[in-house]
Amino acid sequence: MELAYTRQGQGTPLVLIHGYPLDHTIWDEVTPLLSRTFDLILPDLRGFGASASPDGPATMADFAADIAGLLDSLGIQQAALVGHSMGGYVALAFVRAYPMRVRGLGLVSSQVLADTPEGKEGRYKTAANVAEKGVSLVAEAMTPKLSADPRIQAIVRALIEKQTRAGVISALKAMAERADCTDLLPAMKYPVALVHGEADALIPIERARAVEASLPQARMFAIKNVGHLPMMESPQETAEALKVLA
Repeated sequence: MELAYTRQGQGTPLVLIHGYPLDHTIWDEVTPLLSRTFDLILPDLRGFGASASPDGPATMADFAADIAGLLDSLGIQQAALVGHSMGGYVALAFVRAYPMRVRGLGLVSSQVLADTPEGKEGRYKTAANVAEKGVSLVAEAMTPKLSADPRIQAIVRALIEKQTRAGVISALKAMAERADCTDLLPAMKYPVALVHGEADALIPIERARAVEASLPQARMFAIKNVGHLPMMESPQETAEALKVLA
């Protein structure tokens, strides 16, 4: 799988993994604030942005293997990983498959739980609708849930519209089948940052607080008046939170 990526800055290697159904540009306002602290690697996940489209179903393990392959190609053995929403699921799959390569973990608007049966069913229904009608219906349904800010809504709506049917469908099915990752928490001995908007309409902040309660070293950063996109809605606070991973 050929991944498109950008790289900037110097310091601790830090992979910023975007969420669904977006691409690496969601981090644009945060990267200048982090580039003096981190060697930033920002991939487009398979099927999104400028990366190659999948030719069939993928799993979270496949997404994680893509990240491992990218790090290999850059000669980076160990890195901190930050994942937004679905990107958090990818980061957790990386933790499961390559634990010795992780030096820090950031979960931004994400969670460790698997889908409920109802959630899983909903993802497959959306995938079928995308196959029939295209990505616009996802843009229509998701945009108001991602942020209440009209400026950000306009940006992310256009971003979602640019994604491919194949990428969106593959990601939906991978999220539906992802494993519960609660079992990974006890083995985490490195810094963990939990960044969550208090007004998140997609993943309740209580999911992050539950992880905080399980990890003595976890740092919780609850951001007021922010929804599912802290890196766009409050880039300064998000960047300061992620610096604990340096």
